[in-house]
Amino acid sequence: MEQSSVYHRPTDQFAYPYSKDTLHIKIRTKRSNVQNIELIYGDQYEWENDHWICYTDQLEKAGTDSLFDYWKIAVKPEYRRLRYGFKLISNEEQIIYTEKGFYPTQPGDPGLYFCFPYLHQNQVSHPPSWVKDTVWYQIFPERFANGDPTNDSKDTKAWGSESPTAINYFGGDFQGVMNHIEYLKELGISGIYFTPIFKAYSNHKYDTIDYFEIDPQFGDKETFRLLVRKCHKHGIKVMLDAVFNHSGYHFKPFQDVLQNGEKSPYKNWFYTSDFPLKGGERPNYATFSFVETMPKLNTQNQEVKDYLMEVGCYWIREFDIDGWRLDVANEIDHQFWREFRTKVKAIKPDVFILGEVWHDSMPWLRGDQFDSVMNYPFLTNLIHFFAKELIDTRQFVENMTTVMQLYPDTVNEGIFNIIGSHDTSRIVTECDGRVEKVKLIFTFLLTFLGSPCIYYGDEIGLSGENDPDCRKCMPWDQKEWNKELLSHVKFLIHLRKTIRVLANEGSFTFLEPHEGLSSLAYLRKGIDQSILVIINPTNMQEKYPIPLSLKGKKISNLKDNSEYAAEAHHLSVDLGPYDYSILSF
Repeated sequence: MEQSSVYHRPTDQFAYPYSKDTLHIKIRTKRSNVQNIELIYGDQYEWENDHWICYTDQLEKAGTDSLFDYWKIAVKPEYRRLRYGFKLISNEEQIIYTEKGFYPTQPGDPGLYFCFPYLHQNQVSHPPSWVKDTVWYQIFPERFANGDPTNDSKDTKAWGSESPTAINYFGGDFQGVMNHIEYLKELGISGIYFTPIFKAYSNHKYDTIDYFEIDPQFGDKETFRLLVRKCHKHGIKVMLDAVFNHSGYHFKPFQDVLQNGEKSPYKNWFYTSDFPLKGGERPNYATFSFVETMPKLNTQNQEVKDYLMEVGCYWIREFDIDGWRLDVANEIDHQFWREFRTKVKAIKPDVFILGEVWHDSMPWLRGDQFDSVMNYPFLTNLIHFFAKELIDTRQFVENMTTVMQLYPDTVNEGIFNIIGSHDTSRIVTECDGRVEKVKLIFTFLLTFLGSPCIYYGDEIGLSGENDPDCRKCMPWDQKEWNKELLSHVKFLIHLRKTIRVLANEGSFTFLEPHEGLSSLAYLRKGIDQSILVIINPTNMQEKYPIPLSLKGKKISNLKDNSEYAAEAHHLSVDLGPYDYSILSF
């Protein structure tokens, strides 16, 4: 047994409260090195005849990646306190693993074991309950629809008349969104994520001039208020984009520093050391990346904190928005986000806080900062597997297992899964225009754990290379739509909404890939229903043997509504090229 590969710590994704009376405990071991693990647990204060009273229970293998096996158990501590360790069994060898190390036999002193001091209900951290049932739709307001030409600037181009650039405008606005709420409702959307809507210089609005004003090209505050109300009337939540890492060049405090240098009362609102301020390729003040027009805000300055906290509260209090997506969230100090969470949740306890973090995000997901993050590792693996065919099925399963094991189940149930955004190439472009691949990516997205998001136009096959080409105008002439893809997406969203176990009500398990086959399979298991999803990502016909005993069970194929009773213990599913099957039993 390789002891150096055994890892556990009583926090983060390895030990956390799942509900008011349940703890989830996980441990990691070297792949295929340990055959069985038991949890040894008890209350440290419970003794009888000078012996600590403890119990044992079996852990289940929760997943395997390229290096490790992950094991998991749910425990309900009778007194809400827990001391625990692990009995690791490998062939003829067994060993006890505790906080104080490895032992050949089970120690009797609970002080040697891992400790979860107390299960407090306020430490149970889930995203707001509505999030896991939400299907999001990301809208880049300038490019979704022009509903009110009266707020167009003189330089506004005819809708979709030329390719998008960093400086052209097409007149997208709030009225345009309101005009197409029925389209979103019919698609099955229940949440809109807007990229920035505040007054800014650029067409993307990530260079804010005034955080308390709507950009006039989108409309005014009353129009926005009507938009939020209309969304809520149709069961659609509204999430705005907060750019707190940096302001725009024309933000008044920054302009004051430019003009007055060291004498400016705002000089400490930014990271400045030399005056006068100088831009160029390497500005002498901190910025987002090295973009001179995006000066970094000093969020450890109390005046800046007060200003931005009020921004976060204002749009919830005055317009009843439902969430904040936080731009470049990882470059802002943790204490700022702790205070931000406290203030906005005090106004609306179920407001959703989503961070833009492209890497391992556990430091922000401990219940004191964000509810969720944008799951870019999810996107990377989908592109490598389905679109580019850079990895095989086994590598995909292992990679996705690694991603899933980064976080507690409480996070995974509400993690923000994307297949594209305003910062990436369009998914149909990543697939080289092969819609059959795009359909499989949507199949995976909408039958996977978490809270899925669709970037506007992806559902109709809108193409585009990376920024700015991924920000094309939404075509409203249906002749330009791929209606087969649109119908597929509608069908999957409908399934996700009507079959609870397909969303986040059940467990998720990848099935072991079959040797010689490329098909991907995973099981969604609920209390009284299970769903088996099988996806063939190749141009070859495959016959997938189901590694489950289904004899006597009624099986429904949700793809075509056919039903049949299994007469044999083992069944196979025939899949055509780039085909999928969703079986319910």
